[in-house]
Amino acid sequence: MLIAGFAQAQSEDQKIAWTEDRKLTWEDFQGIPPDESLFHANTNAGMAYSWEFQSSSQESELVYSIDNIFYPNLSWVHSSSKNDILLRHEQLHFDISELHARKLRKILSNINPSKLNKGFISYSKMIYEQVVKESREMQNAFDAESNHSLNIQNELRWQAYIEDELTKFEEFSS
Repeated sequence: MLIAGFAQAQSEDQKIAWTEDRKLTWEDFQGIPPDESLFHANTNAGMAYSWEFQSSSQESELVYSIDNIFYPNLSWVHSSSKNDILLRHEQLHFDISELHARKLRKILSNINPSKLNKGFISYSKMIYEQVVKESREMQNAFDAESNHSLNIQNELRWQAYIEDELTKFEEFSS
């Protein structure tokens, strides 16, 4: 299960930015699991973003930062559920979030700053909300089709698919 945590205020040591080389470990899951949860683990990750429009008499520029962040204190696992398959499943939730951060970076990179105006704030919010919606839908489809990591064949299919998609958007990695 994924709960997206967008631009949450936590100290730097309570966030892990997505990188190609750094995979999640069970030690990263510092949150306390709710007693009543039907799930074995929860990854809390999402896009932290900022952007601004800078303009001078000569040129306009769109300056933006989009980070895909994992929040350890809001992510948890039941100690009896720790296994490599489930950890890979939770990593894939983080990877899906990274895929959508890359998609948002691509969209913003294609915006012509000279065409921006005061409507950019509402336009950028609409773009962001659409990418978040797509991410949420993909996260839900992943959980449904993999049965939260229990359907190994579909889990492996999703792993290959997300790996391919990340490669397609590699130019927009963080």
